[in-house]
Amino acid sequence: MRKLLLLTSVILVGFVFIARLFYLQIYDSSEYNIYDDNAIRKVYDYPKRGYIYDRNGKLLVANQPSYDLMVIPREVKPLDTVEFCNLLNITKEDFIKIYNRARNYSPRLPSVFVPQLSKEDFGTLQEKLRKYEGFYIQKRSLRSYETSIGANVLGDIGEVNQSIMDRDDYYKMGDLIGKQGVEISYEHILRGKKGIKFIQKDRFNRDIGPYKNGVFDTLPESGRDIVITIDAVLQEYGEKLMQHKRGGIVAIDPKSGEILAMISSPTYNPNLLVGRERSANFTKLYRDSIAKPLFDRGLQAQYAPGSPFKVMNALIGLQEGVITTSETVGCSMGYYYNGRRLTGCHSHASPVNMNSGIAQSCNAYFVNVYRKILDKYKDPAEGMNIWANHNKSFGLGGFLNNDLSVGSRGRIPDGDFYDRGYGKGRWRSTYVVSNAIGQGEVEATPIQLANMVAVIGNRGYYYTPHIIKSIEGEEIDENFKSPKYTTIDAKHFEPVVQGMFDVYNKGTAQSLQVPGIEICGKTGTAENFAIIDGKKTQLTDHSIFVAFAPKDNPTIAIAVFVENGYWGSRFAGRIASLMIEKYIKGDITRKDMEKWILTHSLEDEYAKPYSGQPFKINRETTLKVIDL
Repeated sequence: MRKLLLLTSVILVGFVFIARLFYLQIYDSSEYNIYDDNAIRKVYDYPKRGYIYDRNGKLLVANQPSYDLMVIPREVKPLDTVEFCNLLNITKEDFIKIYNRARNYSPRLPSVFVPQLSKEDFGTLQEKLRKYEGFYIQKRSLRSYETSIGANVLGDIGEVNQSIMDRDDYYKMGDLIGKQGVEISYEHILRGKKGIKFIQKDRFNRDIGPYKNGVFDTLPESGRDIVITIDAVLQEYGEKLMQHKRGGIVAIDPKSGEILAMISSPTYNPNLLVGRERSANFTKLYRDSIAKPLFDRGLQAQYAPGSPFKVMNALIGLQEGVITTSETVGCSMGYYYNGRRLTGCHSHASPVNMNSGIAQSCNAYFVNVYRKILDKYKDPAEGMNIWANHNKSFGLGGFLNNDLSVGSRGRIPDGDFYDRGYGKGRWRSTYVVSNAIGQGEVEATPIQLANMVAVIGNRGYYYTPHIIKSIEGEEIDENFKSPKYTTIDAKHFEPVVQGMFDVYNKGTAQSLQVPGIEICGKTGTAENFAIIDGKKTQLTDHSIFVAFAPKDNPTIAIAVFVENGYWGSRFAGRIASLMIEKYIKGDITRKDMEKWILTHSLEDEYAKPYSGQPFKINRETTLKVIDL
């Protein structure tokens, strides 16, 4: 009986195996996946990453060889960890931590054990690597930044994390990916395509040669080169001018939307984020919560735009038909309503019309215009919505739909914004007059202000600001080639352009003229507050300047924002004029202005909130706004 039971069991088990094999070979329709076959080892061949050039063909980013020590945990045999750790300059604790992390990821899949070995470490290790089963060398390419500028523009590459691998199965543990700047914006272009070799293993897990003579192997495809719109000479000059200062500069070609320079200060050398020291250096930069070198002030910082925003109210006032260019407004050091002063102003001739209002940056004139825009409609919320829509057509209050890796929306408040704050029907134009002079709830980034002034230089349209100029073997996005028109008729721009031209000729920037170049600009001073010891404290004002040149058919539009820079023409105006001359002429004639900028630092201003020094606020053009 027992023999019969044993025989029956063997027959049944054999039948189950035969049935299963018959099903898998005859009826199972699922395809064989070579990537899931544990008997085949996959060896990736990493491609050369695409090069990055500036608009004039200067090489900015190339490649250098890198060697990663890889590990397959289940293939590791007992080893002399002391000798192994000495070869790699790591501790035994590091060894255990890294090995356990790799094993937790996958015992059978390769993981990076030590990334980016130096040539010296690689040479030493290669001689003895045969002693350490389960470890092998993976050759990759690291970035080689052929410049010390443009860290915020170029970005960097770093190792992928689990969330990236979950989103995109192209990436495996240890792969590198663009992390910031152009490197991440054009990752899919620059990265190329990995090649792969399939190695057959025997039952003892030993390599026995290419699987099916390499018929399934593929070669890597190199990443494609790109040319970006940045002018490396102008970028370097702008970073030089911004040394010992904080802020952002964005310069655009109005006729194409190409970004000529994009400076964020303070900055850092992009080569700091290359190699085995990348992690430590990144941590230092990230933890600098005061200077914030990783924060791109040109794209992310949202500032009150100050007086440059007045030109928007002039254009909207003309479009809405509430003012004329010849209409005048009296200014007695500010704007008054029912005997109360809503805004202050600085000393200048009175009364003023649109031209002199722009040239002299008169607060009273633009508060009057702004109120007329809102009061044209019975409901101020309706007037506010129309005002907001005009502003948004210039790209203010939005991301501009560009190809940059980071950005901020800024803020253009509308009627709903104030209905939520004050209550529907419970506010009027006098409550929000700060917006008239670029204070209040209005916020903009430097790139938005640069685009705004490009629109004015073009008399009513702009091209989406972008960083890509050309891609090897591919056309750039069509979105960057088509003009976007604003809600302001072209005829209304000329008087505003003339007013900005007179800012340089007889207004607040007449000391900043550059021989031989007709520049149109607008100075700005924005109040600056901080919470210190629980109290709202006024700090030194911000310096703002926007400009384009030449006056007719401009080739550059620029916005400069210098934190704690006192007033518009003091720092930002000088920097803008120098940048314009550098781009148009290629050389500097205003050596006096250049020397002043290069020898003046604002580090003392930035230290005040942390040093206990008293604040000495410059009152020359500080705006005082009284809320009703």
